[in-house]
Amino acid sequence: MSQHKTIRRKTAPDILAAKGGEAIPCLTAYTAPIAAMVDRHCDLILVGDSLGMTVYGLPSTVGVTLDMMIAHGRAVVTHSERALVVVDMPFGAYEESREQAMRNAARVMAETGCGAIKLEGGAHMAETVDFLVRRGVPVLGHIGLTPQSVNALGGYKVQGRGADADRLMADAKALSDAGCFGVVIEKTTASIAAKITTEIAAVTIGIGGSPACDGQILVVDDILGMFPDFRPKFAKVYAELGEAADKAIGAYADEVRARTFPAPVHTFKD
Repeated sequence: MSQHKTIRRKTAPDILAAKGGEAIPCLTAYTAPIAAMVDRHCDLILVGDSLGMTVYGLPSTVGVTLDMMIAHGRAVVTHSERALVVVDMPFGAYEESREQAMRNAARVMAETGCGAIKLEGGAHMAETVDFLVRRGVPVLGHIGLTPQSVNALGGYKVQGRGADADRLMADAKALSDAGCFGVVIEKTTASIAAKITTEIAAVTIGIGGSPACDGQILVVDDILGMFPDFRPKFAKVYAELGEAADKAIGAYADEVRARTFPAPVHTFKD
């Protein structure tokens, strides 16, 4: 009799339990094939609203809709089996009230099968986080550079310098105390990210923060070199797939034009 090994998917409590231990590898994924690859190597997959730019070519994440997040979230959950999948709540889906946040978070979890949601904002979101967590919704927070607020922040600027460090510390503590299992810390000074990591109970996931964070996350397209014209300073490029893909597509097109493209292996008879 053949035996099927059951793979248990990681949960928010599993990620929280990793606090202070081996660093947690995390990446974004938006599609089925990338989800399957990331799942083999990472403990947390974020279906980020960064898909607005990487998949849809939008100028920012502000135009991303709940339906877009659900569609991509479902694909990622379906084609992964071991990593915790977290789906971003898009701009306008949770800020109005805690009831609105619960209604939309419940829809995301029910329609995608994800294990947690992520929302942006500091201390002012603590009440909403507490409301969600008490009703069974695991929440990953996000402070520092919060892309959904880029218009209010005045651009993609480094956060946490000078007096702003105190605000970020207060934001992190408020989210952790409200029940977030983790907090993403984006594009901050290394010193404040490291300080937050040592002083809050939640795990910290850095993106342009500090190696001292409990985990790290990057946009998968950035580490694969899919956009040669845009390279975040904090993202190491591990492969130049954008360049390789461009060459492959160009070679195909050239062969077709020259009628040198090889005949298909399976041809159809008249």
